[in-house]
Amino acid sequence: MSLAVLASRALFGLQARPVQVEVHVGNGLPAFSLVGLPGAGVRESRERVRSAILNCGFEFPAGRITANLAPADLPKESGRFDLPIALGVLLASGQVVDAQGQGPDLRHYVLAGELSLTGVLVPTDAALAIALAVARDDPHATLILAPQAAGVAACVPDLRVLAAVSLDAVVAHFAGREPLPQAQASVPDEPGGITGCLADVRGQATARRALELAAAGGHSLLMAGPPGVGKSMLAQRLPGLLPPLTRLQALEVAAVRGLLQPVTALPVEPPFRAPHHGASMPALVGGGALPRPGEISLAHHGVLFLDELPEFERRALEALREPLETGQVTVSRAAGSCRFPARFQLVAAMNPCPCGWLGHPRQVCRCSQERIVRYRAQVSGPLLDRIDLHVALGVEQAWHQAAPGEPSARVRERVLAARARQLARQGCVNARLEAADLARYAPLDAQGEALLARTVDALGLSARATQRIVRVARTLADVQGADALTAAHLAEAIQFRPQPGPRSLALAS
Repeated sequence: MSLAVLASRALFGLQARPVQVEVHVGNGLPAFSLVGLPGAGVRESRERVRSAILNCGFEFPAGRITANLAPADLPKESGRFDLPIALGVLLASGQVVDAQGQGPDLRHYVLAGELSLTGVLVPTDAALAIALAVARDDPHATLILAPQAAGVAACVPDLRVLAAVSLDAVVAHFAGREPLPQAQASVPDEPGGITGCLADVRGQATARRALELAAAGGHSLLMAGPPGVGKSMLAQRLPGLLPPLTRLQALEVAAVRGLLQPVTALPVEPPFRAPHHGASMPALVGGGALPRPGEISLAHHGVLFLDELPEFERRALEALREPLETGQVTVSRAAGSCRFPARFQLVAAMNPCPCGWLGHPRQVCRCSQERIVRYRAQVSGPLLDRIDLHVALGVEQAWHQAAPGEPSARVRERVLAARARQLARQGCVNARLEAADLARYAPLDAQGEALLARTVDALGLSARATQRIVRVARTLADVQGADALTAAHLAEAIQFRPQPGPRSLALAS
């Protein structure tokens, strides 16, 4: 045949989009053209492919070779197209045939791999993202990768992955001489890395209660208080209360990490990300000419802790508003838009003023009113409105004399039981309940409806804030093992919203 068509994948963000590799060998002066919006790494494939074919003992065609990577408007990068291009050249020039002298059937094969000059396959980056996309799009597909990358891709269930050492081995497979071995998952689970127990936190009963509710219902949490009252200590113990990742969640988290570094282990515990307050907006939400994930995507299925919240760039904080609602972030570039998962649990901490001592019983705050207002204005009302639990931490003078708090293991038991109730009832945690489902899964009795109406009128709550109160009340009931919401649950949930006046958590005084 003079034309060969193979399937591969192009990575744009986390999306491994299908690419059809078309190779034509025709008459004319010797030339090797690559078309279809190839990047610099893809254009260099011509030299790698030529050397690999010759060093594997095959003949490089002397005619005019054209390799098209379709669709033409999708940017292509990296050397993962070397293998399908090289195999396409051999197929189109008639050097790969089966025992019956026919060309092999490649309809359900997806190939990705960079070739060395000797024809040996080099591991492909983002193998897990490619494998997840292939398994989702074609359950009958077979993926061919280098052995190391194949061991990573084989972690995806119900996907056939073959490990190829070299171009010669791939040719032998399709010629029917020696089948490629099926890859086995070679990525171990990460060792448990959660440290710190809630028993280390003495006092701060309200904050501990809020942390348990945040873990049980997947709620976002903002803690405000002077320096040293335990805000960071509490936040760092939240992952120890959360359930372990499911297999699919672990694969998604590892796939996001795999865009930045090789995957060496699958996470077991939810990720905990704590970027510095000097992080830029692209570092937080993702970006770059070829989009890469930011901290909110690296915290997917885990916790994003923003300490010193008002010190973050305001533009970066405002970019969190949509991901908090949708669970994903869209990065738009001239070449197109790509989405990264961002189903994270936000935990934030802030001081009451720039110096931190406003409202402290002994330290003196020397901040001017104008400076305090400017500091608090860094966190906008719309962002605060999207945070479910607001807690003001005070200074406890005799904290060192208090008994150790309840350990994380015991609290985690209640959290797991509450989450099990939610998943059995509605299929998701309470924080992700759609507004249309609240009446079905979190109905209020007459007393609760009256209390909520009075609260909305007194505090001037938005519809979003009102719904978040109901979700928190539903979590309170689940933690207590109650089927029905009561006015008591609602009343406690209302206490975690900012109150008007000088004691407002938004003002943190």
